[in-house]
Amino acid sequence: MRRLFFLTHADVIMDPVVPVPDWRLSARGTARHRAFARACPSLGSVFSSQERKAMDGADILAEAQGLVARRVASLHENDRSATGYLPPAEFEVLADAFFANPRDSQRGWERAIDAQARVVMTLRRVVAEAPSGDIAVVAHGGIGALLRAHLLDVGIDRSHDQPAGGGGQLMVLVLPDWRLLRDWTRIEDYQEEQA
Repeated sequence: MRRLFFLTHADVIMDPVVPVPDWRLSARGTARHRAFARACPSLGSVFSSQERKAMDGADILAEAQGLVARRVASLHENDRSATGYLPPAEFEVLADAFFANPRDSQRGWERAIDAQARVVMTLRRVVAEAPSGDIAVVAHGGIGALLRAHLLDVGIDRSHDQPAGGGGQLMVLVLPDWRLLRDWTRIEDYQEEQA
């Protein structure tokens, strides 16, 4: 059984003057990724988006595994560059609208249906090109929610989003049938199932 570990980056340093894709992991986010790296089983490969926070998390995991993380541009979060940084309350309103109206762009954001198609296609390509063994992908919560809806073959809805608490969640998928083996779990709480 081959598995795909889909991780969302953990807590970041939010800085309104720094472009969101350049935000780094906070000390807490770094510690959470290190905890997962200690518990993670042996992997064949590690991938991430090209956003700094995801690369930080992937590099922690790859280093612990003796691997080099590979960057994949199309694993980025849903494109929100039209608005840039938004204060948290304003962001949450727009995120609700993004999931509630997946066929419409919210203030110039990438449409949810387009982001979902992109992440599913990208992950299928990553799996096809990855060497043997389990695969880890460090990416983002928004596209993770869209992936979860696809895996469950249900409509896009914010109910598929990772639980609140600073990101740092993972889902485990069984390949090649793309079945959800483990639902959202905090990365620092991950433990291998005992046979």
